[in-house]
Amino acid sequence: MVAQHMVPVQPIVRAATSEEKQLRLERYNKYDPLTYSGLALESSQGFLEECHRVLRTTGIVETIGVAFTTFQLRGEIYQWWRTYELGSPAESVSLTWVQFLEMFLREFVPQSLRGAWRVEFEQLRQGTMLVSEYAFIFSDLVRHAPILGSTVRERVCQFIEGLYPSIRTSMSRELEIDILYQQTMSVARRVEGMLAREREEIEVR
Repeated sequence: MVAQHMVPVQPIVRAATSEEKQLRLERYNKYDPLTYSGLALESSQGFLEECHRVLRTTGIVETIGVAFTTFQLRGEIYQWWRTYELGSPAESVSLTWVQFLEMFLREFVPQSLRGAWRVEFEQLRQGTMLVSEYAFIFSDLVRHAPILGSTVRERVCQFIEGLYPSIRTSMSRELEIDILYQQTMSVARRVEGMLAREREEIEVR
């Protein structure tokens, strides 16, 4: 019998009604979201992080998150977005949050800063730090993942590669590389504790 390939069924996303969008906008505005006009004192990264926090809280990151975020743009930054919209075909698919994030940061974060982030990310190693300390610094750098061009899998691999050798070796016995980054940190902390207890037992003997 010839095996039949099952075509995965794509989830149907129901478009929000005008009333629903209005209610979401009112809820979004209750958080007093930041605006961004590109002034020297403003942080493009901070603006996006705050917007994402509010969007995640209200549960609209992937549905209308880009629309609400671009609504907060002002001055020349809004004109930049407006130029993009006018230049896009009417039938083009709307940007996802990650696509918008990448485009925005590449436009408004200096190349020199992006390069510094990449070098720091690629060279980060645990060294004498605890796993929790290493994970904190790593997570801070992961905020720039769209600029760094790293996927979730690449970030997990990079995190594991930077761990202390004994922890990395012990983790390889039980870790599947496709698990989530947060799970990887948990496994690393557990392995670190296990190795510390083993060292204490040896010292007692």
